[in-house]
Amino acid sequence: MKVQPKFYNSLHFQTFWNSGNGKELLEMAGISIDIQNFEKYSHLYYEVDELGDQVVKDTYLKLPYHEASALVQKYSQNPVSENDEIPESLKKMFLQMQQIPEWFDPELANIGARFNMRTGTNALIILRDFTLMGGYDFAYLNKPLIFTGALKKGAVKRLKDTLEFWVHVTRENALKVNSDAYQLIVRTRLMHSYARLSIKAKAENWDYENWGEPINSWDMIATYTGFSMVFMQGLKKLGIKISEEEKKGVFHLWKYIGYLLGIPAEYLPENRQEAVEQLYLWSALQDKADEDSVQLSRALLDENLTNTIYKFKFQRKLLLKLHQSMNWFLLDRELNERLKIPEVSFPALFPKMIIQGNRISEKIWKINTPEGYQKLVNFGNKEQMKVLDDYIKHTPKDFHY
Repeated sequence: MKVQPKFYNSLHFQTFWNSGNGKELLEMAGISIDIQNFEKYSHLYYEVDELGDQVVKDTYLKLPYHEASALVQKYSQNPVSENDEIPESLKKMFLQMQQIPEWFDPELANIGARFNMRTGTNALIILRDFTLMGGYDFAYLNKPLIFTGALKKGAVKRLKDTLEFWVHVTRENALKVNSDAYQLIVRTRLMHSYARLSIKAKAENWDYENWGEPINSWDMIATYTGFSMVFMQGLKKLGIKISEEEKKGVFHLWKYIGYLLGIPAEYLPENRQEAVEQLYLWSALQDKADEDSVQLSRALLDENLTNTIYKFKFQRKLLLKLHQSMNWFLLDRELNERLKIPEVSFPALFPKMIIQGNRISEKIWKINTPEGYQKLVNFGNKEQMKVLDDYIKHTPKDFHY
């Protein structure tokens, strides 16, 4: 099946890339993009993590859940060798994940990790109000969430799962084989495969022509570009200064995470030019927000009112207003309107307070000195871990799919 960039001339595509946040991305990358390059990547729309899929077929779809989980956990926690007597698919996947590529530079990845940590709660605001909410405007990208019942499971759990994943994989030296973060990546990879196989088996009206394979490789690359390029774009809007070395580190870190998740490494972007080109070409496949997108947006906003991290109702209502103000400050007006995010009075007030606070903190922490930088990394890490702990405490216990 061959896919075409059918939305390249659509109003929503042209507005985003000619006058919205997309224009800012193009300027940050310093490039112009030829739509003819679309075919370099379009095959990824119908490619998936076949190793992960086969593991799920040989474990979760054959064995009782607790037996499959125990088997996967055992080989997530311990090295796998060619001589182990385990299902061939498990052996292939774990041997691939244990094979550290020649291109991987642990110190460069750690530079990216330290940047993620030193941004503290700024990072969490951007992930929620810019990256996640902004991603809901890509109607086709979100279809797996709808078909796997993400709305019914609730935004609280999805936020907890996303936050738990992001925090653990973005710490220094976190991605060593058999580490806690490595085990979390294994579970996430197989969760993607399980969801994909469930959709293919049960969703009779899955639109392969327009939506590609469920959770396909190009959608995955676009998602992880959200954790790198778009993430850094959002942080710049909040006044965070980013060095060239930090930019390289963030891309390198997410390239390796993507590799561990079964995404073809040769297509994972290493710099802002590659990231913006891929996002531009991929977005030519994506229709603008639809009713499913609006429901996802509403669920994310309503999470402020339904979570129990804050005890009092007035606190939760204030939190909702603050997140809405961030949406309106960070995202294009057209996108906010399509997602039906209610506008608030003085939407720039709270963001400008954050920007001013960031400028002051960089001076106080003396970020240009090694000692000051490390202190800010340690402080930001504590902030992020505190938020994660709060979500874990106030989220229902995990259930299996």
